[in-house]
Amino acid sequence: MRILGVIAQLRTTDLEASIDFYTSKLGLTLEFRFEDFYAGIRAGDQTFHLKHVDEKDPTIDYVEHFGHFDLYLMTDDVVATAVALKENGVALERDVHDTDWGTTELVIKDDQGHTLYFGQAR
Repeated sequence: MRILGVIAQLRTTDLEASIDFYTSKLGLTLEFRFEDFYAGIRAGDQTFHLKHVDEKDPTIDYVEHFGHFDLYLMTDDVVATAVALKENGVALERDVHDTDWGTTELVIKDDQGHTLYFGQAR
């Protein structure tokens, strides 16, 4: 067996707002949409999925409380990413910073409260 990829799924109570956030605020691409409850978002050579649910994703609070993340997006220029995000009105939860494990990162929340990291190897 050969694994060709891994796809994460984020749950959203407002699919339209989440699609808008990821496309207009983050500059990613809508890969596909299935009816009114499922969509794929392209980030570079990767995709992740959005699924409409009726109630807030219960993992959002857990992830925030324990300092985890929902998605980690690798970039080749985290400083330029921070500038673009700010220009698009995205508030940074944590601005660009170096880590002890050799990356430079920033942290944001999506429209649902999911924690997203953008990182670059130093």
